[in-house]
Order: sequence, then structure tokens, then C-alpha cells
Amino acid sequence: MTVQAQAISQFNQDIVSLIPHLRAFGRMITQNPDKANDLVQDTIVRALRAEHQFTPGTNMKAWLFTILRNLHVNNLRRNKIRFDSIEDEALDYFAVASNQESHLELKEMQRCMTKLSREHREILILVGASGFSYEEAAEICKCAVGTIKSRLSRGRQELYELMVEGDEAKQPRRAGRVVKKAVRRIAANEARSEQAVA
Repeated sequence: MTVQAQAISQFNQDIVSLIPHLRAFGRMITQNPDKANDLVQDTIVRALRAEHQFTPGTNMKAWLFTILRNLHVNNLRRNKIRFDSIEDEALDYFAVASNQESHLELKEMQRCMTKLSREHREILILVGASGFSYEEAAEICKCAVGTIKSRLSRGRQELYELMVEGDEAKQPRRAGRVVKKAVRRIAANEARSEQAVA
């Protein structure tokens, strides 16, 4: 096998390994599994066409997330779609393997995430669930690192307030820890469900 053929093979393998992450991010920003799958497919097609533009050794995950996000924004502009809340049957898609309490917490987290603005939800998923650094998230969103930090802080606080709203029995906790834990739980469940499907 030639060096060029090995590079192409590695490029394709790297894309395949990132599909679960792309699907999880796509589902969170579109709030629709079918639209998310279409978005991931379009992302992969575009990435394969633009393989010559990718610099080996750089962050492929960030590159693919940027393509996915840009496609999503373009689709929104083209279709002038408004964000609607997740339908009840769409919430059942997220599976929780542990006890009933964590299932209820996950449902509550998903309900609260739908109430956030698109920017706050997107940043919480990128930094909180997908593990991107502030700099990588800023590159994906095409904004300053300070903007990412501000949106993340406001998003965590808003999500925290939504999650403890009306529940006097909950002890006050730091918003960042509560939100990070809940967002990571959603991402882990998404990855498990993707692996089960594959």
C-alpha cells in the first residue's frame, strides 16, 4: 500500500471514529434525530470532498464539528427554521441504564436544555459534553474566546436556575459542577446508544 493510500485510509478511519460525537452534537443542536443524521451525513460527504483542505496532524474533531455547525447554520438561514422544543417521543430516545432517579434527572436536564438559547445550548454541548477547549470552541463558532467563556458562564447559570427552579428542597450547588455532570451524562448516553446501534 502506498503512503498516499495509507493516509486516505487513516483519514477515513478517523472520520468513522468521530461519527458518534458528530451525531450527539447534531442531535443536540437540531433536536431531531432524523435531521441530525442528515446533517452528519452531509458533514461526512463535505469532509470527504474537502479532504485535500485538511492538514494532517491538526484537530480533525474540531474540523468536522466546524463543518457540521456551518451546515446547520446554513440550513437554518435557508429554511428560516425556528427552534421548537423537543417533542415527548423524541425525549424517549435518550436511554439511561442506571436507576429511575437518574432517568428523571436526565429528562429534567433535557427539558431545561430546550429552554436555553441556541448559543448557550451549543456552547454547553461543545465545551461541557464534547470536551472542546475554549479555543477550539471559539474556532468552531467563529468568535472570540472571551465570548465563549461568557456564553458558557451564562448558559451554565441559566441551566442551573432552570434545574433548581421551584425546588426548595435542593441544596444550593455550584452551577458549573451540576451542569457539567448533567451534560456529560447526556453525551455518555448518546455515545452508548450510538455504539449499540453500530
